[in-house]
Amino acid sequence: MFKGHPKGLYVAFFANMGERFGFYTMMGILVFYLTAKFGLSESNAGLIYSIFYGSIYGLALVGGILADRTQNYKGVIYIGLFTMLGGYILMSVPGFGLAFTVAALMIIAFGNGLFKGNLQAVVGQLYDDPKYSHLRDSAFSVFYMGINVGALFAPSAASGIINWFIKSKGFLRDDSLPALIHKFNSGLINAAEKTDLQALADKVSGSAVTDLGTFTHDYLSAYGTGFNYAFAVAGITMVLSIIIYTIFKRMLPDVKKAIAEKGAQIIEMSKEETKQRLTALFLVFGVVIFFWMAFHQNGLTMSLFARDYTVQQVGPATYLVFNIWSLLSIVVGILSLTYILKRDSSGKTKLVSIGLLALSVLATYYFYSNNPEVNAFSPELFQHFNPTMIVLLTPIVVGIFAYLNKRGKEPSAPRKIGIGMIITSFGFLILLIGSLGLDPFQTIQADPNHLRVGTGWLIGTYFTLTIAELFLSPMGISFVSKVSPPKYQGLMQGGWLGATALGNLLLGVGSFLYARVQIWQVWAIFIILCFIAAGFIFKVMKKLEKVS
Repeated sequence: MFKGHPKGLYVAFFANMGERFGFYTMMGILVFYLTAKFGLSESNAGLIYSIFYGSIYGLALVGGILADRTQNYKGVIYIGLFTMLGGYILMSVPGFGLAFTVAALMIIAFGNGLFKGNLQAVVGQLYDDPKYSHLRDSAFSVFYMGINVGALFAPSAASGIINWFIKSKGFLRDDSLPALIHKFNSGLINAAEKTDLQALADKVSGSAVTDLGTFTHDYLSAYGTGFNYAFAVAGITMVLSIIIYTIFKRMLPDVKKAIAEKGAQIIEMSKEETKQRLTALFLVFGVVIFFWMAFHQNGLTMSLFARDYTVQQVGPATYLVFNIWSLLSIVVGILSLTYILKRDSSGKTKLVSIGLLALSVLATYYFYSNNPEVNAFSPELFQHFNPTMIVLLTPIVVGIFAYLNKRGKEPSAPRKIGIGMIITSFGFLILLIGSLGLDPFQTIQADPNHLRVGTGWLIGTYFTLTIAELFLSPMGISFVSKVSPPKYQGLMQGGWLGATALGNLLLGVGSFLYARVQIWQVWAIFIILCFIAAGFIFKVMKKLEKVS
């Protein structure tokens, strides 16, 4: 899986880790920050969330056009890194209002637009070399896995910083408190809710609260500032990415330099071939809109589901996958086992893997034996399941594709995308089944002790959606890299991200429905949309496979 790739691939995914860390930090906590700090409804917070994530990808079109016209892909990437850093610095400053926060989010989105698509284009340029062209699909899977290593740590880092700061101010964290506090401050709280507020205030303070007015101000201030400091950690990881990129960017291809020094020319295609390729690309873009509209609910309605409908405490065994250190020991153990079972692993590799597996088992047992019977956890911790599963499942999925390739049965990239859409539908089917019989959102707001489901429903959904993502996202990026006319490489990577942007702009549909219909009906809508998109891509499959 890792053999034979140019060194520039690893430079690209290490440089991209900071962006992924910030991306998953935002995915884990942004909607909670908006509802808690500013008292926004789930619908309004979802609107800002969807515009932010839509802008992250939509502005990649601007970045792609700029890089294509200047041929300075690496320079545009550099500007994007520093712009994102500036946005995270602004997000880390406590005390500012909603308008300031939205402006900071737009700065992050603009920087991401300059960075993300062009880095993907540069990775594709590495494999324009005939020496590496046969590794293109595998390369984007490796790239995708590598950049998600940073994402694995983001939710736990954010949760740890938030909980630490709130505790430093003398409180415990309770995610149901901010909504009650905003009702109290606006004078809209009823007698039953005020009783709940008093009980929770006493609980998180560790003693009886005699002045609810002072408590609500102090608690909301501590809660919001904790989130600001979590955004600051994302800024630190951006600094690390900038350092890595600065030192090693010479290992990445430089189109502008090649043209200036060697007189290299951009290959021109006929108008007919260019039209066929662009048509195929736009057909794929149309399909992936629905995938990202569904998939990125993980940071919106699925996060709200984790907060509102999922248990908030688990036993010692389940907590192993919510604690980042015990989770890492499990990940190391699983990866070690795969190398032990791998036929072509050398004796030395197997010996090292056996040692790591033994250490993993001992570490996991240590964490398990030291976990209490009841373990509270924060809802944003569900966000580390997706990057963890990407790291674990990528070698398996790539291995399956390699096995099929040797037998001439590997699906084409467009066919993998269609299969990914079907798998996405099954992911939401799991969540639909788990949601049957749950109370409407309006009921749970008035009843803190309502029925909650186990963590397995969300974890199972994340597992299934991750498999779908590995079929669709790296294969889609590879397809764009392979099919794009050479003079439109940056623009078409921007187009892929632009389709993602449209999907993200539609995320607000989920949060709008979340507060208005039964929760299982929300998931049913995404199941239907994904099946429709899958049907469409299989209908135009011959046209897509012709150009790929």
